[in-house]
Amino acid sequence: MKIVLDAGHGGHDPGAVANGLREKDLTIAIVKHVGKMLEEYEDVEVLYTRTDDRFLELSERAAIANKAGADFFLSVHINAGGGTGFESYVHPNANSATIAYQNVIHTEILRAIGNARDRGKKRANYAVLRETKMPALLTENLFIDNKNDASKLGSEQFLLQIAYGHVQGIAKAFGLKPKAKPHPSQKPSDGKLYRVQVGAFSNRKNAEQLAEELKKKGYPAVIV
Repeated sequence: MKIVLDAGHGGHDPGAVANGLREKDLTIAIVKHVGKMLEEYEDVEVLYTRTDDRFLELSERAAIANKAGADFFLSVHINAGGGTGFESYVHPNANSATIAYQNVIHTEILRAIGNARDRGKKRANYAVLRETKMPALLTENLFIDNKNDASKLGSEQFLLQIAYGHVQGIAKAFGLKPKAKPHPSQKPSDGKLYRVQVGAFSNRKNAEQLAEELKKKGYPAVIV
């Protein structure tokens, strides 16, 4: 599954600016967290419209997703205008699948950030929603010009919560499965570690190969 992540604004377009924060900085931080978290799921390819502070036209952002043949497009923004809370948008002509994805992702984001006003699941003729050929969602994550919201947005922990909500929503909406985790070394109840020696080799090269295989699977391996 290909997911394109779009950090709103960038370059000479800072987006909304207030309370010592710039929208373009917050959106790129959130998007990078989302991308990193999505890498923990099977069969997910994460693409970005931007990974640094550069300006892109709205049509360019949609074109990146269309050219990649993405399965889902997510555009992340921070709101302004004196309000408070979270809202999400799909295009007015969005199909039933896109609306279903919005319902799930919107709910998970609100659950993750906690204690935020739900401003609703909305529709708008935004260019990145209109010009993308796949299901697309735009999120507005609190208000940069609201002091209470801004105090949260200035916290890296809170940005991680926002990202986590997006990821949980995407995973739930698309039925993504987490990658299998390697089994960590386990300590026995007495707190001691016990070494298990597996085989003896007259050829050091064979011993090194086994040690490397064990390390790949998360087990400590020492040649003695």
